[in-house]
Amino acid sequence: MSGSSRPRSRSPWRRAAHLLGAALLALLAAAVSAVLALRWLDPPTSAFMIEARVHAWVAGEPHYRLQYRWENLDSISPEAAIAVVASEDQLFPYNDGFDFASIREALRAHERGARLRGASTITQQVARNLFLWPARSWLRKGLEAGFTVLIDTLWPKRRILEVYLNIAQFGPGVYGVGAAARHFFHTTPARLSRDECALLAAVLPNPVRLHANAPSRYVLAQHDWILQQIGNLGGPAYLAGVVRTPVR
Repeated sequence: MSGSSRPRSRSPWRRAAHLLGAALLALLAAAVSAVLALRWLDPPTSAFMIEARVHAWVAGEPHYRLQYRWENLDSISPEAAIAVVASEDQLFPYNDGFDFASIREALRAHERGARLRGASTITQQVARNLFLWPARSWLRKGLEAGFTVLIDTLWPKRRILEVYLNIAQFGPGVYGVGAAARHFFHTTPARLSRDECALLAAVLPNPVRLHANAPSRYVLAQHDWILQQIGNLGGPAYLAGVVRTPVR
């Protein structure tokens, strides 16, 4: 008999682990490529817009119309940028995509019996709206964290803010400041006033039920709070270091 032995074949578990690892690497490469490309390419749509279209089709809503028109940051009133930062993420110029202090505060409040509230930064919202889906789950949270790291690493702050202002939902079927300015105030995004921008930012927590052009008491109260926060931050000058340099 020959002293040589036949090579052992891989076990099914090892083959499965190898295939899983290869698939995860391929998905990571695809995610990095997509995020890197969108640093320069303006997204024609977003995951949230696609989900809204599908939902309207399934629900049999023939009159549903999605309004979305891309606007470069230089074509948007600086008041819109500072309004969403004052409302959603006041540490946006300085954080690394996450606001850990707000996350800890939300978790402590939840432990005391309060409803678990969001503490998402603008970068996290871009990751979620652009690539993921609305329903909350641990899987979505994990993917959101991964995309947030990629976006914060590969995009400058200016680009993050520009994309956010263009894909954020401001009303049923109304996405982006450009569409919102025309739909609600019959003006261009460059001509939006501070009051109008504060109203738009005030509806961001629930843009389907809240209306910038017919504000409820809650929206008006949020509007006043946002105006106060804009003043406390020093107005659009607060974002001078973020928006000064165009994306190359």
